[in-house]
Amino acid sequence: MALFTQESEDIKIVEVFSLRHVDKEQQTEWMQLKEESQELEEDEEKDQTGEKSFSCSMTKKVSLRKRALKTRSDFTCQECGKCFTRKSSLNAHNRVHTGEKPFTCEECGKIFSKKRNLEVHVRIHTGEKPFTCEECGNSFTQKSSLEVHMRDHTGENSFTCKQCGKKFTHNGNFKVHMKLHSGEKPFPCKQCGKSFSTKGNLQTHMKLHSGEKPFPCKQCGKRFSTKGNLQTHIKLHSGERPFPCNQCGKSFSTKGNLQTHTKIHTGEKPFTCDQCGKSFRCKLTLKNHMRTHSRDFKCHQCRRSFTDSKRLKNHVKTHTGAKPHMCLHCGMTCRNKGKLEDHMRDHTGEKTFTCPQCDVSFRHQKDLKQHLLTHSGKKLKCSKSAKRFRKK
Repeated sequence: MALFTQESEDIKIVEVFSLRHVDKEQQTEWMQLKEESQELEEDEEKDQTGEKSFSCSMTKKVSLRKRALKTRSDFTCQECGKCFTRKSSLNAHNRVHTGEKPFTCEECGKIFSKKRNLEVHVRIHTGEKPFTCEECGNSFTQKSSLEVHMRDHTGENSFTCKQCGKKFTHNGNFKVHMKLHSGEKPFPCKQCGKSFSTKGNLQTHMKLHSGEKPFPCKQCGKRFSTKGNLQTHIKLHSGERPFPCNQCGKSFSTKGNLQTHTKIHTGEKPFTCDQCGKSFRCKLTLKNHMRTHSRDFKCHQCRRSFTDSKRLKNHVKTHTGAKPHMCLHCGMTCRNKGKLEDHMRDHTGEKTFTCPQCDVSFRHQKDLKQHLLTHSGKKLKCSKSAKRFRKK
């Protein structure tokens, strides 16, 4: 960075060099400017009597100052007017306007507009985490992630929502939260039309269409579309439950499950159905409930209706008899991939369905649904008779 000032009687370049954050090309150019400026001052000391010499010196200094200013911000974006000191920086910035992403990850095919972003992304595949917290030993792929993490130790909450009072350690999370109040969802899916409040949520959603699951579990081989889902899954193998309830002492594998459990003590049910007024403790339960109000997907063969297209497609296979998904362990065939995955858990013993209220895990979703009734106080129906029972 260079600072320039102009005096009233004479033009003098005052330079304060901070070369730590500039490249070698800039350092060389600035050092050359400094040397030329010093030579001009020495020439003036030797010959200050000649008017012609003084005029020549002034001309050179004005030219030198223009060169210095040109060096400082010589490259301007024609789209937004932003200035840059290097042409390479301008080229990288132009990709924001053009959408060009020339850097591709060889592992998963994801593309990036900047080489630096690709280098950070590759750490997801290599497992490299060069930034370590001195307080707890947790490591991170980016320095910014470490800085945000440190706020957990300091208790710093820099961003507070004026509407509900909720506090956040990171500005990005705060902005996402504000969209819950405004209802803003500026990122639509081009394939199904569904909109999202953040670009990250849209990118995660797009993996449902592409089937991309770049995060494999090293213990059982199961793959996941997001790193967060993989980390949650790994805790099933390790049995780790680092989030204890302060009121009853029960521990949970994720912070979200703890927060949902805490609502049992407070009685809070913040998720309300806008069609019937029924309230729920967690958003997922509300989402499943909303499907009971709409059955827009109808089978043309038996007129049976369904809440989404996926359920309808699976149902149609009951008419065709198609069972394209085969178990490699026992040869059993299933109508859809979900049924096969459900069957595979009988071989692996994996329990992927976790109760958000008490953190008990189950192999099959139907068992979790049956278990959830014990928290609601509803009577359980016997599978072999019409009798109903209330669990004590």
